[in-house]
This record gives sequence, structure tokens and C-alpha cells, in this order.
Amino acid sequence: MATRLKRSYKFAFSTAILIVVLLTLLLGFFMWYKNVLDWFFIIAFALISFGITFFIVQQRIEKFIYGRIKRIYDDVSLLESSSLSSRTITTDMTTLTQEIEKFAQDKKIEIDTLKIREEYRKDFLGNVSHELKTPLFTVQGYIETLLDGAIEDDAVRKKYLTRASKGVERLTYIVKDLDLITKLEAGELNVEWEVFDIIELIRTSFELIEIKAVKKKISLTFDMDYNTPVYVHADAEKIRQVISNLLVNSIKYGHEKGTTEVSVENLIHNKVIIRVTDNGEGISEQHIPRLFERFYRVDQSRNRNEGGSGLGLAIVKHIIEAHEERIYVESVEAVGSEFSFTLEKAEVEKN
Repeated sequence: MATRLKRSYKFAFSTAILIVVLLTLLLGFFMWYKNVLDWFFIIAFALISFGITFFIVQQRIEKFIYGRIKRIYDDVSLLESSSLSSRTITTDMTTLTQEIEKFAQDKKIEIDTLKIREEYRKDFLGNVSHELKTPLFTVQGYIETLLDGAIEDDAVRKKYLTRASKGVERLTYIVKDLDLITKLEAGELNVEWEVFDIIELIRTSFELIEIKAVKKKISLTFDMDYNTPVYVHADAEKIRQVISNLLVNSIKYGHEKGTTEVSVENLIHNKVIIRVTDNGEGISEQHIPRLFERFYRVDQSRNRNEGGSGLGLAIVKHIIEAHEERIYVESVEAVGSEFSFTLEKAEVEKN
């Protein structure tokens, strides 16, 4: 591929040609006038003049451009993240233009990213403030009422203390989940890999939240009888939290006398997929892309009445992604929802 000359070289070349042609014509006319015309001398003069002129013009152009471009590089070097400032200074206008355009594009991307992060930060702080404010003011209101004299009434005291306790419980959920998701995002919670029976872990999760299910008369069940273990390679405690969060979420938004069904299926030779399916309220399509965002709620007023931290699905997503697996959601309003995630299947040697 032919290498194109620098534009500064082209300019120096054309300028030198013009100067040499002018000087050679003047010299030729003078020698002709004096009747001492010598073509060899004129050609030698033209070649030498061209070389000297080209060199001087090129050097002056380089110095002129360099001095001004260096200021640009010096200004750019104030930005520590700049890759432009670490390069050799070029005086080629085409190359320089390309570098500046790339630099500007990179900076635009950085600025756009910072704007998105700033919006996310404001959104997050606003959500945290709102989520903490509601139970905190509730607890404060009940305690102030008791201190104002209601504590003397046994029935009122018990009722208000019970409600205040629920408010404190919700505050505890929020703080614990905030701490957990912060550690997950910062990579501070390592995955403790082990081999375990996912069927047994689901049965244990059923037992732990059975009381919540009974209150809404929701049946927790498998899609079939699992008589043999299904071993997976993952962090048992974190997967237990994933399943518990999905089950609690299903119960919370399920209909009374409804059903929450769990299935474990072979996906490919080394993967299984765990599905948590309910016949509850379902979720409209417009909300599905944002379900795993922190504090995102489909129905703001009703969801807060249901309690919880609003971080359950965000935590589920982070835990599954920490295992380098995928989580999926399918839902139809008034029909039900299905959350599913994959895990690596483990082979256990039989004695």
C-alpha cells in the first residue's frame, strides 16, 4: 500500500517549486540579458535551490505546527485518563485530526457514562431514603403515641408495639439486604463452591417459608416426584437465598389458595434449570425489563404494604451472575409468573 506524504511535506514541496521556478526564471533572464546563458548552471542552481528551500520551509512548518500542537497535547495531558497525551506528538494534520476526533469521542462516552452513573446514584439515594423513611416514621409515630400516654392502655400498648416491631423488622430487612447487595456488587462476597442436592435444598426452603404460604393458603409443591437427588455445583447458602427470595416473592404476589410450583429440569448435558412458577397476579410486559433493578416496584402502594426490602430480585440476579449463570422471567398479567435460573450440574461418584 502506497504511503501518502504528510500534508506538511506536500505544502513544503509545492512552495519550494514555486520559489525555485521564480528564482530560476529571474536568474535565466539576468544571464540572458548579460549574454552569459549557461543551462548547466541554471539546472544545478534550480536543483540546489529546491533542496535548500524545501528543507527550510519544511523545518519552519514543523516548528510552527509543533509549537501550537504541543499546547493542545499539554492541555490534554491535564486529563489523567487521556491516552492522547502519552503518544508521540504528530504534526501531520490528518493523523492529528483523527487522534483529536477519537479523543473527543472517547471523552463523550466517558461523560455520558458519568451522567448515567450520576442519575443512577441520585435514583438510588432517593429510593433508599424513601424505603427507610416509611418504616422509620411509622415506628417513630407509634413510640411517640405510647410516650404521650397510650402506654397506660394495655390493648393499645400491645397493638402499637406489635406494629412498631414490624416496622423495625422491615428496617432490618432493608439494611441487611443493602449490605448484601453492596458486597455482591463490589465482589466482596466470594462464591463458596460445593456439590449439593438441589432437590433437598428446595425442600428445606419450602419448610422455612411454610408459615408464610399457609397464611395465604398457597400450596408449595414440586411439579413431580423427585425420588433421586439432582446434584449441582454452586454455593449452597447463596442458592438457598435465591430460591427463598423467589418463593417469598411468589407468595407475596400470589392469589389466596393459589399454587407455587418448582421444577428442576436438565437443560443440556452439564446444566440444569430451576423454575419457580405461580398462578398469581402476573406482571405486565412493560415492567419485566426493570424487575431486577434495586427497589423497582410494579405497584408502588401495594408492594410497600406487603413489606420486604425491595431488593430481593436484585440480590437474586447478582447471586446468579456471580455463579456465571443466567436468570429468566416470563409473566402474563392475571395468569402468573415464572422465574428460572441455570446451575452447573455435578457428577457424583457412586460407591
